Amino acid sequence: MAGALFVPLKASATVSQAASFEEKVDNAAGIVLGKVVSTKSQMDASGRWIVTYSTIRVEKALKGQQTSEVTIVTPGGRVGNLNQSTIGVPSFHEGDERVVFLKDTRLGPTVLYFDQGAYDVVKDSNGERVVAPVQSDAVHMDTQRGVVVANEEPRTLPEFEKAVQAAIKSRPQRVEMSAVAERARQQQQKNGTIADFFKRNKVVIAIAAIGAALALWQLTRK
Repeated sequence: MAGALFVPLKASATVSQAASFEEKVDNAAGIVLGKVVSTKSQMDASGRWIVTYSTIRVEKALKGQQTSEVTIVTPGGRVGNLNQSTIGVPSFHEGDERVVFLKDTRLGPTVLYFDQGAYDVVKDSNGERVVAPVQSDAVHMDTQRGVVVANEEPRTLPEFEKAVQAAIKSRPQRVEMSAVAERARQQQQKNGTIADFFKRNKVVIAIAAIGAALALWQLTRK
């Protein structure tokens, strides 16, 4: 789980909304573990922007259907002397071993949440594969609390796979909890609206109550 940091931001920092691990798993069209075998940059159909296609030989699908290869498209790259790049968009190089959270687009699969949806896979001193978030210059912000969120801690590949499966398994429960919270919020808002009505119209309501009491008194006298 990512942690929150209270740190000042540079004026030039690129800020994006932080996504939790569970949110990434929930919204991913697929999650693949594999090695980048080729990359190709070219101009898009408009001739104004560069896009890069990176082909990954898939070792294992952690979510979604197993496939031998997947080609992902990301904005930026180099064509001739022209170079385009965007802070927060991960780059892929031949030989990189990655875990990638996928999102479908009209141009093909891309990286979900960009730098937040790509992980490096490296070996530790014991030769065990470790999954760690890609390095990024982007700042991820918890917009509800207004704090910067730290990157996830590296974890072994088996631990990462278990975390993905746990998130997939817990999704129905989290959806239900979210629905309960939303209903409670709406009820609280409704109650607040009723309370505000009485507060704003207390004089009118008091007069109406007095009128009703007088009418009842008149009826009981007959």
